[in-house]
Amino acid sequence: MTRDEPTRRGGREAQRRRTRKAIVDAAVRLCAGGATPSIDEIAAAADVSRRTVYAYFPSLDHLLIDATAGALNEPPVEEALNDPAIADDPAGRVDALIRTLLKYSPQSLPLGRRLIRLTVDQPVAGAEEPVGPRRGPRRIEWLEQACAPLRDTLGKESFDRLISALTIVVGWEAQIALRDVRGLDPQAEEEAITWAARALVEAAIREHEADGRP
Repeated sequence: MTRDEPTRRGGREAQRRRTRKAIVDAAVRLCAGGATPSIDEIAAAADVSRRTVYAYFPSLDHLLIDATAGALNEPPVEEALNDPAIADDPAGRVDALIRTLLKYSPQSLPLGRRLIRLTVDQPVAGAEEPVGPRRGPRRIEWLEQACAPLRDTLGKESFDRLISALTIVVGWEAQIALRDVRGLDPQAEEEAITWAARALVEAAIREHEADGRP
């Protein structure tokens, strides 16, 4: 592996995220008019080809659910993460992210169940495999934003591992497990998710300190 390869991969990943965001944003704008847009209309609004849309979203339903969930959650999440009172508190920022997502879960979790079903099911025979992950990067971006105060402190490998671990406990999948398997009510659900996420953040910090890194 050459020194430039990680940079090129990072650039390609950033471009994929921008393309996917452009498609989702276009769907949100078109849906705001009250009608259900077609793939061709979304592609034109995002200035991409129909083939590109299908490279990221295997079906129109998948795309519209993703767009609806984003439109519902993004404004309050951004407001929570931009609170200056927790600017330097990664654990507090993750707590705020969890509280905000769970506050809107009565509306978003039904969408999440549908989206999970769509992404878990095998693609239709002959359909093009989506580019990269089957789900959008929104959750990863929010977690990275919440943990931003630790990015330089932990270093890339440890920071990426923390984000991967938090992905397991923050999101619709964790909510479904706690509700359907554990039978928790919303308050107990929030307590369990917040505890698990904070434990991961604190463990990453302790591990860094134990290594004696500056």
